[in-house]
Formats: sequence, C-alpha cells, structure tokens
Amino acid sequence: MTTRRNVPGIRPYDEPAGGWGALKATAQAIRRQMDNISAPITLMRVNQPAGFDCPGCAWPDKEHRSTFQFCENGAKAVTWEATTRRVSPEFFARNTVTSLLQKSDFELEDLGRLTHPLVYDRASDTYRAVEWEDAFARVGEILRGLSPNEVEFYTSGRASNEAAYLYQLFAREYGSNNFPDCSNMCHEATSVGLPQSIGIGKGTVSLNDFESTELIISIGHNPGTNHPRMMGTLHEASRRNVPIIVFNPLRERALERFTDPQNLVEMATYGSTRIASTYYQVAAGGDAAALKGIMKALLTVERDQGQILDREFIATHTQGFDAFAASIEAVPWDRIEKESGLSRADLEAVALAYAKSNATIVTYGMGITQHCNGTANVRLIADLLLLRGNFGKPGAGICPLRGHSNVQGNRTVGITEKPSADFLRLIEETCGFTPPSAHGHDAVQAVQAMIDGNAKALIALGGNFAVALPDAQRSFPAITGLDLSVHIGTKLNRTHLLVSKEAYLFPCLGRTEADVQAGGHQSITVEDSMSMVHASAGKLTPASEHLRSEPAIVAGIARATLPDSKVAWTELIANYDNVRDLIERTVPGFEAFNERIRHPGGFRLPIPPTERQWHTSSGKAEFSVYEGIGSGTDAPDDIKALRLITIRSHDQYNTTVYAMDDRYRGVFGRRDVLFMNETDLQEHGLEHGDLVDIETVTSGRQLRLKNITAIAYAIAKGSVAAYYPEANVLVPLDHLDKECGTPAYKSVPVRVIPAAR
Repeated sequence: MTTRRNVPGIRPYDEPAGGWGALKATAQAIRRQMDNISAPITLMRVNQPAGFDCPGCAWPDKEHRSTFQFCENGAKAVTWEATTRRVSPEFFARNTVTSLLQKSDFELEDLGRLTHPLVYDRASDTYRAVEWEDAFARVGEILRGLSPNEVEFYTSGRASNEAAYLYQLFAREYGSNNFPDCSNMCHEATSVGLPQSIGIGKGTVSLNDFESTELIISIGHNPGTNHPRMMGTLHEASRRNVPIIVFNPLRERALERFTDPQNLVEMATYGSTRIASTYYQVAAGGDAAALKGIMKALLTVERDQGQILDREFIATHTQGFDAFAASIEAVPWDRIEKESGLSRADLEAVALAYAKSNATIVTYGMGITQHCNGTANVRLIADLLLLRGNFGKPGAGICPLRGHSNVQGNRTVGITEKPSADFLRLIEETCGFTPPSAHGHDAVQAVQAMIDGNAKALIALGGNFAVALPDAQRSFPAITGLDLSVHIGTKLNRTHLLVSKEAYLFPCLGRTEADVQAGGHQSITVEDSMSMVHASAGKLTPASEHLRSEPAIVAGIARATLPDSKVAWTELIANYDNVRDLIERTVPGFEAFNERIRHPGGFRLPIPPTERQWHTSSGKAEFSVYEGIGSGTDAPDDIKALRLITIRSHDQYNTTVYAMDDRYRGVFGRRDVLFMNETDLQEHGLEHGDLVDIETVTSGRQLRLKNITAIAYAIAKGSVAAYYPEANVLVPLDHLDKECGTPAYKSVPVRVIPAAR
C-alpha cells in the first residue's frame, strides 16, 4: 500500500466498539446538553419498568438483569431531548427563516427545545408565537376547505401507540388514507415481502431465541450505530462460540470487535470480543446474488448427499418449492460471483455452516431493504430459512432490525396507506363513522402528489420529512408549494424551515418528560422490533409550560377540524387508558391491553409463524421466485459507474446528527467524505484525500454532490459510501422498489470525477 497523505479530520481509530470510547462519548454528550446532577438520574430510568422507553432504537429490553439499560447512542438520544437549551419566540424574532436555512442540520437541532406554538409570518420571514386554540382553529378552517385526498398525514416512528392511533383515527374520520410514514423509507420491503412469505410483516424471533441459536447470519446492517443495544446480545452469543457470519459492503468496527461496558473484566483489561466469525464484503446491491449462491450450494449438497433440507417441514408447511428450486438452480455461478463480489467457495462455505446449524437466525437491516429489489431480498432471506425449517422452533427465525423505537408499533395500530378491510370494519363498528377504503399515498407518492399540485397540505407527526426523502431538487420545492404545513416536534429541523403558504410549529413533550392530563400522570406504550409492547412514562419537568403531548395536539387539531366528530376526543385525552380501550377493540392482539401493560416488561403480540401458522392466501409459507439477481441499478455500458450506499455516522440517528464525528470509521469533525475502495481510487486516477464530484448516472436530470473528499476505506470494490441525508440529493425520486415504494438509497449508480475547479 502506498503512503497516504494526511487528510484533515481523517485518522485511524483502532479501538473496539463500545468500551471506554463509548463511556467517554456518553460523558461528552451529558456535559454538552444537560446538567451533571439530573443526567445520571434520568439515564438510570431509561428502559426500566417504571421509567421511559429510550427514544432511540427499537431493540428489545432485557429482563432488567443489568444495572443500566442504555447504550452510548441511547444516552445521546436522551440528552439530546432532555437538553437545557431552549429555542424561544425571542430567538425566532432575531433570526429569519432564510438565515436559519443556512445552518446545518446538526446546528439547527443543537439549538435546543422548542418552547411555544409558532406560526410563520411571511412579512418578517420569521416564526412568531401563537395561542394554541387560535392555531388549531385556523388549521381546522383550512383543512375543512380542502378535499381529504389533498392532505398528507406523515408519521415519525417515535410517535407512541396512543398518538399514532389517534392520528390515524382523526385522518380517517376526516376522510383520508394518505399516510406517508418513515416505514415507507426504511422497512416497507419487510412489511410487503414477509406477509407474502410467512403471513406477517414482522420478525419472528425473541431475545430468548438468541440464547439458544446455533448460528447468526447478519446481512446489511451496522448494529454499533443503528441498534447499539443489540451489541450486548451479539457479544453474549460470540462468547458462547456461536458463529456470526456477516455480509456487509463496509468493514464496520462493531461487527468486528466489541467491548461491553458492563463487562468489568473487559473494561479493566482493555479487552474485547470478536463479533464476526467470518466477514464477507458483499458488493452494494449484491445481496440477492449472495443469497441465491448460498441456496444454490445448499441445493447441490442436498442433491448429492441428501438430508440437508427439512423435507418434512417443506412438505407440510410450504408451497412453491419446486418452482423456487428450479429458479435458483438456473442461475449460473459466474453471474452470482460477478454480482455479489464474492467467490463460489465463499458462498459454499456459508452454505455448509448453515447446513450444520439446527437453529439459525438471520438478522438484516436497510442494507437489504433500500434497493430497487428490496422486497425480493426480504423474500429470499425467508426462502433460505424455510429450506431448513427455521421458523417455529427455539433459536431460529427472521429478525428485521427496525430503526425508531416505535416504528413497528405505528404500523400495528393503523399507520398505513393500505388498511385492511377488517381493520376498517372494526373502526366503523367501534367509532361510528365510515372510514375511506381506497388506498392512500406512501411517502414518495405523497411528494409526487405535491409536485403535481394534487396535495395541498402536510400534517407531520414528528420527523424531518423533506430531509429524509430522496431528491431534494424536487422534494424541497414540493413542501414550499403547499397551502399548509403543520409540524409537531420537539426541536427545529430543516423541513420546518421549508415554509408553505401557511406554516405552524407545534412543540410537544418528549419521552423523558412528565405527561399530566385531566386524569393525572399518563403513560404511553411502544412496540419494539420483537413485538413486545410495554409502557413508558417520563418524569422530567417539561421543557416549557406551553408544551402539549402528541395525543393532545392531535386531538386539538381533530376537534377544530371535525366539529361534529363521532370521537370523544376530550375524554380520550383525559386518560390514555381510554385510547388503549379503543385500540383493544379495533386491533387484534391487544386483549386486556391496560391490564397487561401494567406488568413490568409488558406483553408480546401474537406472531403466528412461531406456532407454524401461516396467514397467507394458501395457508402455507410461500417460497418465492425472483428472476433477477442484481439490484436493478445497472448504468449505461459506456460509463464506469460505482454503486453508492448512503450511510449514517456513529454520531447520528436517522436525520438527527448529534455531532460531527464518526469515530469508528476514523472521521472527525466533518461529514463531506466519500468512502472508496483503494483499488477503485487508483482506477479512477484518484488519491486518498482528493476532492471529487459525485454524479448520478441513471437520471435524465443532473444530480450532483460537489467538493467531497474521497478517502480510502475497507469497502467492497465497485461500491462507495457517503453520508445520509447529505447524499440524498443523488437519489432520484423514482429510483425505488416498485413493489413496496421504498427509495433505493443503498444502490445508486454514480460516477466519481475530480471536483470542478
């Protein structure tokens, strides 16, 4: 390897994930955002039976066997919300929206908590304080003058079950099924693909399954950053000598080495535990090819030796095996190797390890779902597990890794643009109004409706909608062209500054804060990524006396919009038990809801595949036939294209950037970098540290990210990576999985050229 020049902010980081580095980062977050007296007390309440659910990832809680139940990034999420910084009306009087738009996403949220309801004043280009009831009245007046299909109801995955249920109830009584939500941009492939395969759009494993599994196959996710509490589970599995086979284009430190901050021996000795027993750097977009290669090797061994597949399970519980097997066997090895970037020998080795395991779990994240063939990828993972009967037995199953702490719960309680007929019937029988049955808009469809002039208003229950979307050239102007935008949130973000003709900011309580209604202190509930539903109750004094809870804000808009509503909004907000009673009557699986959430740890919703029950049209698990092998992102033959992956830094959660470091990847104080394979750098005539422009090559429009520093990194050849959301400008709005609508953020064909001088 040639000597590399020094690049500002780029330096090796050789420590394991977790450990003392994590504790130092936690201390820095506390010092920056909170006072040192209240912070420890607050953090000790995270994920505890009498405390609040972490506003970060959706990994399940242990049975409270450890002293603390938070990780580094969870601590960042808590301190970010519980900050002592405030953004008051006086601040907005001094700062125009135009000037605030010049700040970075990090700088905007770092300003602190919103304290008052606000309305945009176009004459002064500022937000000013407004009374709650006046704001509700005006929003209701505008909504009554629009067609229900002209309004988009966006939902962030941090909204509670109670807030999300009331939100969908309001929108459906209003007459709309337009529910673009964060699931549309991350795990919609799971929600669409798994019901076709196993009859439910959720994972099938529990934490207990990780204690009895014999093999973990990890595909397309970075747990150290995106679901950090999972690292404790992987750490325990590795120390029991459970093989962990990783497929990921980038070398991620947390999947290599991890020091558990709760392991006194490792901390005292500066030791660490190896996580991946084998690490395969699959090419971006090569997951389908890799999965087909593993299954092709399995079928070959079965044909030659027998007793590899679970024939009894396949015959009793599945349908479509013969067509599936024929499609796999028809794919030539040279195509598999070219597309996956892996050798036949590598994939055959994985097949042999899988054949030896009596109980296997496959975990996956957005590296699987955010492709043009994301739904097919999910179904191929299910196919792999079906071959050896890895559903409905201890230590086995499929584990989609959700992001926000209640993104799965939102979908469970009705946040979907495609509601089932049974759900709508129960709503009508219980609430006394007839909800619309026509499918509404998902996230990309909502933006397209705005662009086409068919959507006039956006109501956003949390989130940073425009920034999370692809193609800022089109999505940003789409927001500013609306008649109305209403954003419910805790902090200022860029979407709030894309003001429409009339724009409102409604500040809400956070997870950490006490929610007191007419009936006293309230708790909310969330569902984690393993279908456990449990209560969460904040204790902190709210950041401002003018804050309202998300359920109360939704009810306020609903009352103002629907004067003859059939829903008893005031009664529901007075005591959230009343909301949960409605959920129990309209959503299967929530029987005795209020009683069961009062038990520490809550309860698990039914997962039929764990009982080998398949709620598919055939009543059996379905093998899939996917004729493709790549991600569907091939560039023209005359362009030397690379495949771009958008990634999060370690100091980031979704669009929220906590700081400018990404220490595990050796990036400090900056985000303007492009990770490249060293051979790719050489083949493009570039050196580590060169400034480049990145251009998308499949769009009819010019999509370019300028003046980015290319750095050498351990990433699969032919693949490059840049930070989300900055690199979203390179993702065309129509570059998506047409089966589920998810943008293909993880496989964008680009070319990299020296920066224009």
